[in-house]
Amino acid sequence: MTSDAHTQVLVVGAGPGGYAAAIRCGQLGLETTLVEKGRLGGTCLTRGCIPSKAVIHAADEFAKIRSEATKSVLGIGVGSPTIDFARTRAWKDGIVDQLSGGVGGLLTAAGVTVIEGTATMVDGKTVAIDTEAGAPRISADNVILAPGSTPVELPFLPFGGAVLSSTDALNLDTVPDHLVVVGAGYIGLELGTAFAKLGSHVTFVEMGDRILPAYDADLTKPVVAELARLGATTHLNARATSVQQDAGGATLQVTLSDGSEVGLHGDHVLVTVGRKPRTEGWGRENLVLDMDGPFIKVDEQCRTSMRGIFAVGDVTGEPMLAHRATAQGEVVAEILAGHRREFVPAAIPAVVFTDPEIVVVGRSESEATAAGFDAIVGRFPLAANGRNLSLDGSRSGFVRVVAERSTGLVLGVQIVGTSVAELQGVAVTALEMAATLDDLTGTIQAHPSLGEAITEAALMAQGRPLHLPLPPLSSRQASAS
Repeated sequence: MTSDAHTQVLVVGAGPGGYAAAIRCGQLGLETTLVEKGRLGGTCLTRGCIPSKAVIHAADEFAKIRSEATKSVLGIGVGSPTIDFARTRAWKDGIVDQLSGGVGGLLTAAGVTVIEGTATMVDGKTVAIDTEAGAPRISADNVILAPGSTPVELPFLPFGGAVLSSTDALNLDTVPDHLVVVGAGYIGLELGTAFAKLGSHVTFVEMGDRILPAYDADLTKPVVAELARLGATTHLNARATSVQQDAGGATLQVTLSDGSEVGLHGDHVLVTVGRKPRTEGWGRENLVLDMDGPFIKVDEQCRTSMRGIFAVGDVTGEPMLAHRATAQGEVVAEILAGHRREFVPAAIPAVVFTDPEIVVVGRSESEATAAGFDAIVGRFPLAANGRNLSLDGSRSGFVRVVAERSTGLVLGVQIVGTSVAELQGVAVTALEMAATLDDLTGTIQAHPSLGEAITEAALMAQGRPLHLPLPPLSSRQASAS
């Protein structure tokens, strides 16, 4: 098949997986072309991770100031605060512009050719690109598919008007008086908590029997308590059935756990029931790719079933996280440059930016047991950590370390608490380097810091806590055996 141009590597999609692959390919001397119809950075940078964290931070600051105005434990007195959410949005958009522009600069510096347009795979080596200037075809020695994912849209709750996707919610100019959130997974909880702090009355509708159903109940209990303190309403075992929009917003019809029906009216209804891989709209039907359920099947080198075609990011399976995509993209680039690489991480961290934050790295106790390990657990309450108390006085939260009893090999770390997201780096490093409990307890953490709690949790697993009373002798003997 004829083409207008040829390149060594063709990357479809400029999200975290695609742009990372393209940058690394260029750095390694491979002639690389990247095709993207939207802004550089993909969903995470332009419509998801980054803008949502900016809004969450603004909401946290506003809630703190509002709290100081009425009941400051720090002795700080301020007037009644207000928020101009249009200015908040402009600040958020400025961060996105800066980072997206930075990605463009990195691609240019790496010598990557960027084409703005919609890519359609014609065959395993050729892509047609719909651009404003025409529809050129480019052939390639190797193709990296990184089309990403899209929000799941319910048939009876189509996005539009007062029914919002997560992207729509981040582009509001005003804080809604009442926000109804369908789905209490991490996206719904993060955004719902932020708007509750900004002054919205938030109502969650969740089909499951608890919020954040993908996380164990111990980790979510402090989040449930904070939602109650913020005045949010949560309907569990509840099912949304239809919506009626009007001039004042929308009314969501919901079947509650007892079988009764209720209409929940809000300025907006935010639908956050998950994301799905974007496997349509770029010519998959013209390829012969093996699938793994809704995902493109790949091996440990991110190779698909077609020679010379690789896939990275959300389209390749769970967890659908930006940092996983970035790591995959780097691996593929180095493979194409002749390096020996595989994508076999010891652990991929997950962080939920609720209040308090949740960090999960590696296996929980139940997961370790199910995998055949004889697991021991150390749990240290953040109420006994000086830095935690000096941050906001919170007495909720803990650090939990899971290890193999016989060897002390660290199998997992779970954390819930205020400002604990950054601790994921310590946990990931420990698992990737096959650290043992002795490695953790032999590490000197700065005092006062939240990091001390990881060491303390490891000491607890060994039955020799320093800043908590010793457990009964029988428990210590069991841990040591």
